[in-house]
Parts: sequence; structure tokens; C-alpha cells
Amino acid sequence: MDNFINGLLDFKGLVITIAAVFLIYTLTKKILDRQSKNKTDYGIIRSAILFGIMLVGFIAIVLALPLGDSLKGQVTSLIGIVISAVLALSSATFMGNALAGIMIRMISSFKPGDFIRVNEFFGRVSERGLFHTEIQTENRDLTTIPNLYLATNAVHVTRSSGTFISGICSLGYDVNRQKIETALLDAADRAGLQDGFVRITELGDFSVVYKVYGLLTEIKTVLSAQSRLNAMILDALHDANIEIVSPNFMNQRQVGETVFIPKKVKKHEEVVQTDSPEDKIFDKAEEAESIEKRKERLADVETKLKTLADELKAAEEDKKETINARIEKWTAVKTKLQEKIDIQQEDMNSKN
Repeated sequence: MDNFINGLLDFKGLVITIAAVFLIYTLTKKILDRQSKNKTDYGIIRSAILFGIMLVGFIAIVLALPLGDSLKGQVTSLIGIVISAVLALSSATFMGNALAGIMIRMISSFKPGDFIRVNEFFGRVSERGLFHTEIQTENRDLTTIPNLYLATNAVHVTRSSGTFISGICSLGYDVNRQKIETALLDAADRAGLQDGFVRITELGDFSVVYKVYGLLTEIKTVLSAQSRLNAMILDALHDANIEIVSPNFMNQRQVGETVFIPKKVKKHEEVVQTDSPEDKIFDKAEEAESIEKRKERLADVETKLKTLADELKAAEEDKKETINARIEKWTAVKTKLQEKIDIQQEDMNSKN
């Protein structure tokens, strides 16, 4: 009986340690769940903190086991070796992505909603985290790019003030250059582009390569604008009676004097797209941009409230009532903005 009681006493410290670890883990998890709600980076930090608690708790439980000092030392040494090996293998990439994420935030070269191109990746930024950046591609798919990759490769960001888009065509040497350039400039104008110009990029063996440029100020429609420019190039060249076929085909065909220019369709037969495809393709990026703008507005409101609080401290008694009224007004604005941000964030997360 005495041996049984002594055995229970030996496990008393173990039971208390397990209970304490469980209690700390549960309370910390509840607190972090509330704080990390609708916040991208907090989810990663939450996981790291909980993992640290579990690791420390596991070591504490091992030390609380009724084992000899030498055996405890061997077990803890083994745990230390395993942890060191894991950290050595993973810390380079882990820390590299984290530092790259901090650098990207500091430089602030792009934000949610911007169009970026990194090597073969192109799309609108839909999420910007500490370790990764997510873009929504032209197929509406979501692509996650490690921040270390962005920090070590050239990132092309489409300027919000506008970007030049271009269309390419190759035409034979038998067509007058001025006539082609006039038609291409007309195509850029029909596509709704500004400041159009034409470059001759190559003098090939069989054809001349022309490239027409135009400034697009509404960058959210960049995909539609590119398609529209190509369509207008076809129409403008055909209207100018310029044939668009392969020079090789022109040299080899046996069709006499036939000209391959399609007949014009009537206006009511033309295909007109009323909806912008970008609204459907970049839906998450559009939502992310809206959230980012509201966060910027929220930061401005918080700065305003801080300024008013300083004014209230230094104000005379007869002016405090007016300042308090302004504080209440801006506090209400802050609350509404935060509610809208939370609703948008939850809606966006539910669609992932």
C-alpha cells in the first residue's frame, strides 16, 4: 500500500505539469484566435507561438517524468539535437522569406490590387503576407509566390497612372511603310489609347515587324484593352486595304490576284462585350484592393483621433466640449470602417 501511494506521489508533478501545459495552451489559443481574426500575418504568428508552447510543454513533461537524472539528461540532449537539426535545415528559407517580406513592406513597391509581373508570373496582388505574396492570374487562379523569390527577381509593377500596351504585326516589304504606320496609329486611337506611336522592331527576310503602342490610363482593363487593340489593328489595316497574311503564304500561294481581306459586317452583327472580364477574373484582387484602401482610410482616422486627443489635453474648458464632439464623430467613422473591413475580410476568406 505504501509503495502504491509513493508511486502516485511520484506522478503528482507529472500530472500538474500536464494540466498546466494544457491550460496555458488552451488560454493562449483562445486569445490568439480572437486577435488573428481576419489578419493574414497573425495566422502565421499564431501557429508559431502555439508550436513554441507545445515544444516547451513537451520538454517540461519529459523533465517531470519520474526518471533518473542521467536518463533525463540523455532524453533532453536528444530533443535538443533534433530541434537544432530541424532549425538548421528550415531556418534559412523561413527567415529568408520573413526578411524579404519585411523588405517588401518597407519598400512598398506594390500593394493589393496592383498588377505585377515576375518572370513567368503575371496577375493582380490579392494578398501580401509576411512569408508569401498571392496573385490572381488572368485565369482567375490564385498563385502563391514566396517573398524570397520576389526579393531576388525583378518585379514589374503596372503604374496606377497608366501603362503603355502594344500590338505587333508583320507585313510584307511591298506595303508602303507610311500607310501602315498611319493605319496602326488609327487602330490605337480606335482602341481608346492615348499618345500612340509606332516602332519598326525588325527587318526580317520576308517581312517588316511593326509594333504600335498606346497609353492606357484605366489599368484595371488591361486585358480587355490588349484584346481591343489587336481587334482594332485588324479593322484598321483592312479598312486601309492592307492585307494581313504570312509573307511565306504570299510567296507560295497560287490564287492569282485574290486579296484575303474579310468583308465588313453590319453594325448590328458586331460582337459587343458590355461586361468587363476583369471584374470576374480579378474578383479577389479587387476586393483586396478595396480592403487596403479602407485600411489606409482607417489609419488616417486613427491619426486624426490621436491629434484630437492631444488637442483636448491642451484645450481650455470652454473648447473641450467641441473637441469631444469631434472625437465622437471620428470614433463613429472608425467603428464603421472597421466593421466594413471585417465583413469584407470574412466574405473574401469564405470564397477562398
